[in-house]
Amino acid sequence: MYSIILLSYYSEKRIVNVFNRVSKALEQEQIPFEFIIMDDGSKDNSYQVALELEKQDSRVRSYQLSKNYTSHYSKFAAFTVCKGDCATSIPDDEQMPLEIIIKMYRTWQKGHKIVMPYRISRNDGKIKDSFSNLYYKMMNSITDVTFPKGGADGFLIDREVIDILNNQISPRNTSTTVEVLRLGFDPVFIPFERPTVKNKSRWTFKKKMKLAMDTILASSTFPIKFISRLGLLAFICSIGLIILLTYIKLTGQTSIGGVSMPGWTSILAFVAFFSGLILLSLGIVAEYIWKIHEEVKGRPGYIIKKK
Repeated sequence: MYSIILLSYYSEKRIVNVFNRVSKALEQEQIPFEFIIMDDGSKDNSYQVALELEKQDSRVRSYQLSKNYTSHYSKFAAFTVCKGDCATSIPDDEQMPLEIIIKMYRTWQKGHKIVMPYRISRNDGKIKDSFSNLYYKMMNSITDVTFPKGGADGFLIDREVIDILNNQISPRNTSTTVEVLRLGFDPVFIPFERPTVKNKSRWTFKKKMKLAMDTILASSTFPIKFISRLGLLAFICSIGLIILLTYIKLTGQTSIGGVSMPGWTSILAFVAFFSGLILLSLGIVAEYIWKIHEEVKGRPGYIIKKK
């Protein structure tokens, strides 16, 4: 059975249409499926619409998170309740073409554990597309995962992978895409053209920045290495400054080769600069400590409300 997970957030006007389109396509392909609606704490009538759809079709099961956790937490939550032999998540704005949903399933039938479609183009405009490509290039260079060109959010995973995510991976401060890519299993990548969507995205800049920070801190040693190299550079510069000031003190010179020696202003500038580096380093280390603290507390990454 194929578990289709609809990530719902303020989707009251789109849920029924998405279900009708997906169910019709899968029925034509004779693919058995269940349709899970995971509402990410919407304040409109999305969950009520989902419950009504559940009453009308036994293949539908609906759930709601206790608050808005963002889509990656919704995926983690949905994987704990899905019953299929494989599962995929789809957005509520029809950005995932039906043929890709079917193609992922057919690819899985050939024995692949992870199937991940990636966007050839985002159709978000040249500026956003450029920033997106730059983001994924940066992530590929500083993290221990390799994103496909253009990035990927959705994927199909086998029951074996679902069980690993449910039993061995903490959902806090990470993303499903990163965790799935880190598992190995030789994922198969499928290119597709993402259709242009007119609906305004609720995936805000703030949420994107948090996801980027979580991805870097969860899967990269770059920040720690960056601090170490800055510290080494600061140490070398400090030794050089000490030698220079000692030379000036012993010789009484005010200039070398026509260049005036640093006075109090220059020294204060050095002190301010290195103080800033220290505070930056402390901030980065504090981020890691906070993430560890969150894990140690053992609080749930999400809460599914009772019906």
